[in-house]
Amino acid sequence: MDSGHVDEQLFAVDVRPVEAVDRPISGGWNKSFRHYDQHQQFLIPPSIDDWLPEEHLARFVSDLVEEALDLEPFLASYTEAKGFPPYDPRMMLKLIIYGYSTGVRSSRAIEKACWEDVPFRWLSANQTPDFRSIARFRRRHLVALRELFRTSLVLCERAGMVRLGRVALDGTKVRANASRRKAMSYRYLSDKEQVLAAEVDDLLHDAEVTDAREDKTLGKDRGYADLPDALATKEKRLAAIRRAKDDLEARAADDAADNARKKATDQGLDEAEIERRADEAASSATVKDNAQANFTDPDARIMKTADGSFHYCYNAQAVVDDAHQVIVATKLTASATDSRALPEMLDEVLANTGVAPRELLADAGYFSEENVTAATSRHIDPYLATGRLRHGEVVPSASPGRIPQNLSPKERMARKLRTKRGKAAYARRKAIVEPVFGQIDTCHGGKRVLLRGHAAAAAEWELIAAVHNLRKLFGYVGTAIPAPS
Repeated sequence: MDSGHVDEQLFAVDVRPVEAVDRPISGGWNKSFRHYDQHQQFLIPPSIDDWLPEEHLARFVSDLVEEALDLEPFLASYTEAKGFPPYDPRMMLKLIIYGYSTGVRSSRAIEKACWEDVPFRWLSANQTPDFRSIARFRRRHLVALRELFRTSLVLCERAGMVRLGRVALDGTKVRANASRRKAMSYRYLSDKEQVLAAEVDDLLHDAEVTDAREDKTLGKDRGYADLPDALATKEKRLAAIRRAKDDLEARAADDAADNARKKATDQGLDEAEIERRADEAASSATVKDNAQANFTDPDARIMKTADGSFHYCYNAQAVVDDAHQVIVATKLTASATDSRALPEMLDEVLANTGVAPRELLADAGYFSEENVTAATSRHIDPYLATGRLRHGEVVPSASPGRIPQNLSPKERMARKLRTKRGKAAYARRKAIVEPVFGQIDTCHGGKRVLLRGHAAAAAEWELIAAVHNLRKLFGYVGTAIPAPS
């Protein structure tokens, strides 16, 4: 017999690849483990629907888009028949709403989740839209996405979650998507404008000399028509700097006019005199040298945040219902002050719900005689703090007896908050509105916006407020979409 053949019989080995060999392991005391094989094939095609629990938030989002949303504004924007078919708007809406509901906001993160997360894969039906398509869809349908907030409020009203007996108003600073490195002060802008203007003049002179020389050698209407690259670049930078300066000057004029109006109103002057003083203040307004202009988001403003630092931010206002912490009105502004927002926010509540709340709670940042009048004229009982309390300070009780007639509106409000009823009402303010901002910060990706420019940032904030309401609705009714009564 051939010796090679004998060796093959005596020393036969398994020639399968190492990763394909089933090598069960055991622990101490002969402990066995469940079978584990990453290369095991499914005997029948799996259904991803079986991997998602029946009461999952993703199923609620899917039913919301299919049953409750008006898709016509999204579909109406597709007017071109030619071109490669776009992704189904229903799928894109589901991905964006679910992403914002779970804190996955960026288009790249949503694309990644469509590969890795079961809920996203279920919503996308195993499609993987690229991040550019997701970002374009979000920006293209910003106006339609803003209506999602009203839809969320209507659904919460149908579920009985909005009562408007007592509401609380507060503001919070929302980080803008603006780089602090791409900002310049007014003084630096003015100096840079002079330098760039001189450089542009020199380049224009050189270009004119070159044109004249080429006209002699090549004839007219010959040669290169494009501007030199250096000249084109510097002209663009100069135009951007001048736009930033104009914006700062307009902002200073508006602020001066607003301050003049407030002072004239406090003095009891008539409307014509108030406007005359406002125009005079605006025409004589000057810009501070340290006023900042940002080139990534010119609409954002430097604001002081809760941690004491300063960042480019917007100021988000929200009116929250006491029953289930549903946001009934919201708005994103570029003003750091809160007091001027109160009348407009009350009008938003009336426009969104058709009903005025019975009581309004707000902190000292909203107190003014005008705001008290704005609330009472709308048949709303206001509880507005007149000052800030130190930590641990206890508000003294109001003296019994009739209210003195000579009290100012501020003194009357302070006395009202010292009554037993006033203390009990105002004590609810923090428990109503402040947890909402905390939940947005924790569950929905932070108090920040990704889109730049006030209009786009405001639309994104309303989307964030909408998904907050929808999460509240999901926690209250489960996956069932409330039907009209």
